[in-house]
Amino acid sequence: MARYRSPLVSRYASAEMAYNFSERKKFSTWRRLWLYLAQAEKSLGLSITDEQIREMEANLDNIDFKMAAEEEKKLRHDVMAHVHTFAHCCPKAAAIIHLGATSCYVGDNTDLIVLRDGFNLLLPKLARVINRLADFAEKYADMPTLGFTHYQPAQLTTVGKRCCLWIQDLCMDLQNLERARDDLRFRGVKGTTGTQASFLQLFEGDHSKVEELDRLVTEKAGFKRAYMVTGQTYSRKVDIGVLAVLASLGASIHKICTDIRLLANLKEIEEPFEKDQIGSSAMPYKRNPMRSERCCSLARHLMTLVMDPLQTAAVQWFERTLDDSANRRVCLAEAFLTADIILSTLQNISEGLVVYPKVIERRIRQELPFMATENIIMAMVKAGGNRQDCHEKIRVLSQQAAAVVKQEGGDNDFIARVRADPYFSPIHKQLESLLDPSSFTGRAPQQVAKFLKEEVRPALIPYQSKMGGKVELAL
Repeated sequence: MARYRSPLVSRYASAEMAYNFSERKKFSTWRRLWLYLAQAEKSLGLSITDEQIREMEANLDNIDFKMAAEEEKKLRHDVMAHVHTFAHCCPKAAAIIHLGATSCYVGDNTDLIVLRDGFNLLLPKLARVINRLADFAEKYADMPTLGFTHYQPAQLTTVGKRCCLWIQDLCMDLQNLERARDDLRFRGVKGTTGTQASFLQLFEGDHSKVEELDRLVTEKAGFKRAYMVTGQTYSRKVDIGVLAVLASLGASIHKICTDIRLLANLKEIEEPFEKDQIGSSAMPYKRNPMRSERCCSLARHLMTLVMDPLQTAAVQWFERTLDDSANRRVCLAEAFLTADIILSTLQNISEGLVVYPKVIERRIRQELPFMATENIIMAMVKAGGNRQDCHEKIRVLSQQAAAVVKQEGGDNDFIARVRADPYFSPIHKQLESLLDPSSFTGRAPQQVAKFLKEEVRPALIPYQSKMGGKVELAL
């Protein structure tokens, strides 16, 4: 192709999210907003005819994009270019299109509709990811695995419990996205500086009609509330709240996919790897975690985008300056497109995670003997031994076993040394039970069951009808 196209759309994003930020969605929404305004103004007594309304209704999607582009090139004003283009196909309604309104009536209100619709696309996708991971956590709730703190071996947990750490973060994101969507209000019908002066003039000083006009248009656009106070625009702090929750989602997904990448290196868990997939052009044996790497790469981009509305809100002068416009065209769309992509990719990962129990068991066998030393000491004391003598014996044997692992590259033979030492003969028959991995996982299985039942599954109830089938990976 001769022109650059953003890979967010050309390679990755879903068709529905790409449409949500498309020119067609934007400008057809502008026309609907002009229709809502005319309908409300007519109902409140302004001289607008049924014929004019029908003409507008018949041309909501009849957009001549070429004419609009030519008009904008001449006028250097996108809204007036589309006013003229709409008027061209609605000659009878031309005189009342955009009556009393300012550019932000269509611009800002459309943005709020698109943001709301964007959240409505993201939320079911996030719920599906949580659902898939919840099924995974339930399946592996009892499987012991080595825990890590500081990326050093720590006490055992279970594969399912570790997954619940991921799910908990995503459940927080689900709540945050729902709240951000529900907190959105309509800008409404406010005029050039937010005072509604033009509409007060249209209705000859009748404040109640101006308030009713604002309410009617807000209702037609599908919002329950409008912002009571605006400048020319709605407060750009609204955009901060929207992108902040998306950035937080990005942080969650980055953490999850980083964990999966580390587990892939340990050969304990891997993301899906297709039959004909190539991991490396030079090394045929490689199984690179490219899906998780893609999520991390795009999540970093998503996390940085919140800086745009932060700086935009900080530098808006008085009732409004136009230096917000070009920036918002980029950052708002890219945030939702990126969130859409990483959620779809994470769903694909979560639907095909592969667990290697034998590798997990081997790693546990390498580390568990040292973790079991306290249990061995307690058993020896119960059998009549001296705690301090036992501690010294174990210290010596564990250091010898550690030397075999670190200096000779051998397996951990600590338990073999305990079996060979007559001092520990009173508990030799207990060693197997003392080394049972399930006895080191605490309440992890019970925590998984309780968490999924009481917190996760109830949160997903509103999305049950949208769980859908498996998702295919984008390019």
